[in-house]
Amino acid sequence: MTRPIDRKRTMRNDSRLSRMLHVLIHMDKHQHASTSDMIAKMLNTNPVVVRRTMAGLREQGYVRSEKGHGGGWTLVRPLSEITLLDVYNAIGEPHLFAIGPADDQPQCLVEQAVNVALGDAMKEAQALLLRRLDSVTLDKIAADFEAKLTALPATSYSCAS
Repeated sequence: MTRPIDRKRTMRNDSRLSRMLHVLIHMDKHQHASTSDMIAKMLNTNPVVVRRTMAGLREQGYVRSEKGHGGGWTLVRPLSEITLLDVYNAIGEPHLFAIGPADDQPQCLVEQAVNVALGDAMKEAQALLLRRLDSVTLDKIAADFEAKLTALPATSYSCAS
């Protein structure tokens, strides 16, 4: 007897990319350094997770960190010089898709044919997505935010930062 597909039992989304984009745009809007504690509160996570994730951005030269009083994370480059692909690469290139080929019956010719078809489609989709990520800079996202913000009444915007 086969089990029906449970659509609720899916792989958890990896939100590191969107979260780091969020952080970088906030950092651009603030004049002061952002501590790991501040960022952790904004993302509802642990400061250790923030430091680990931000380390990749530091290693690639997008942010820097300073310890001590008045220290924290600051942007090194303008948002116009950082693409979505740059951030994706800096955080370790997480899996783009939750689907992929099976390897339950590697000797099965049907599984082999399915895996070739899925593999080709996934390679094409990944190449397209990576090209798109490389074509969008963070200043474009920030400009979209600013446009939406100016269209709102002054008291209606809320974002924990």
